[in-house]
Amino acid sequence: MYIVNAQEASRSEVTSEGANNTQVQWLLDESRGAPNYALRRFIIAPGGHTPRHTHDWEHEVYVLRGEGVLVTDEGEVPLEADQAILIPPNEEHQFRCTGAGNLEMLCIVPNGPATAGH
Repeated sequence: MYIVNAQEASRSEVTSEGANNTQVQWLLDESRGAPNYALRRFIIAPGGHTPRHTHDWEHEVYVLRGEGVLVTDEGEVPLEADQAILIPPNEEHQFRCTGAGNLEMLCIVPNGPATAGH
């Protein structure tokens, strides 16, 4: 078993091209004994965003707090606390913080290419 307090977990700036004012915390992953999935928390500051991108794996997102939009090829979808989102494989997407406070989300991805290099 492994337990982490997310308030105490280290944060790192997302440095992917196209990211702005976004931090990530790797809460659970292979290095902490999770054999199949990684759990991350993203903290996007007001006006910040993740890169607009695609990848071969799905991921599940749960909005903890804040306001934002999910940008897709089909337009923008408003986001708020307590929403759960499935991003299918190869679907272009970007998360943007549109509120006055941080947009905070949990994100689950499969171990492997999604977690390589972190």
